[in-house]
Amino acid sequence: MNLHEYQGKNLLKEYGVPIQNGFVATTVEEAVEAAQKLKADYNSDWAIIKAQIHAGGRGKGGGVKLAKNEADVKEHAGNILGMMLKTPQTPGGMDGEGKLVRKILVAQDMYYPGENEPSEYYVSILLDRKRKCNVIVYSPEGGMDIEEVAEKTPERIFKEYIDPALGLRPFQAAKVAFNFGLKGDAFKNMRNFITKLYAAYVGSDASLFEINPCLKTSDDKIVAVDSKVSLDENALFRHPALAELRDVHEEDPQEVEAKEHGLNYVNLDGNVGCMVNGAGLAMATMDIIKLSGGEPANFLDVGGTADAARVEKAFRIIMRDPKVEAILINIFGGIVRCDRVAQGVVDAYKNIGDISIPIIVRLQGTNADIAKEIIDNSGLEVHSAIVLQEAADKVKELIGA
Repeated sequence: MNLHEYQGKNLLKEYGVPIQNGFVATTVEEAVEAAQKLKADYNSDWAIIKAQIHAGGRGKGGGVKLAKNEADVKEHAGNILGMMLKTPQTPGGMDGEGKLVRKILVAQDMYYPGENEPSEYYVSILLDRKRKCNVIVYSPEGGMDIEEVAEKTPERIFKEYIDPALGLRPFQAAKVAFNFGLKGDAFKNMRNFITKLYAAYVGSDASLFEINPCLKTSDDKIVAVDSKVSLDENALFRHPALAELRDVHEEDPQEVEAKEHGLNYVNLDGNVGCMVNGAGLAMATMDIIKLSGGEPANFLDVGGTADAARVEKAFRIIMRDPKVEAILINIFGGIVRCDRVAQGVVDAYKNIGDISIPIIVRLQGTNADIAKEIIDNSGLEVHSAIVLQEAADKVKELIGA
């Protein structure tokens, strides 16, 4: 589950991580009040107006602006609120529809003058599945173009692997600060920053923390100027307060609806919809679709206890995708009975009506023979298959791959 920047910063603050303070606004009037409160509480004459959407690269799309006075606050807040913000990370990239901005963060300006020049760093924490441990990925080249740094100068990207049994050791936090080239108070502050950041990552059961930029201010403070936080949904039962932070407006509507009905659904960009029971079989089905010349339009696991009603709901969700040219239903009947799935397909077909795309159904396992009879005797334009390769060949034939 992804958090907004302001939500992520609030989480970091609970663990003592220094952050760029700010206030959320949903109207221009609230933005002006937030800027006034920033000046009163944090002596910040200038304010940063930041769009709150679940995507990075907001500055490249015009979603981050500097306001030097109240007139600027009104102008930038008015322009950003309600805009369809396009970034390299929104659906379709800079050429896509973008995401609607419903909230903005009015944040304090941390780039104030002082004895030293401010410096931007990149810090992230995530799980390295291959090594089975957490890893801190960091770079002295922080900012909007970190992807370009990773591509052109990979030697500027550092990694620190954390033994899960030992946790983050003090020398590892110090090593990160050392590789940033810091000294004195900046070194100590970065070491403490990394230590508290890791504690927040572990304590919240996160799957990703990304701070970009992590700023060294002109007076050597280390501050999270941005935050990208993803939480492990499997652990949210331990964090009910964090679970309440979910913003369904930022999620795919079909994925939200699927979750409400107990379906594991992920929307993709392909042309062949698939409905499967079991994650492993779903991955294999997606592979066979690609080998047949198609592209999977979704990942959809109906689960091991799917009945006719759930199958129909899954069917309807797939059908809403205009890119889908064919649907492959691949069910292995262990706990779930194949005849129930077949009946769900037939019911969905009849209830939806006017289905113009081909449907291929492969049912194996419990009551598979009864299921095939139901499909074959339904009188519907549904193609049945027995082995997986037969289903793949049928997909290839029907989509003209």
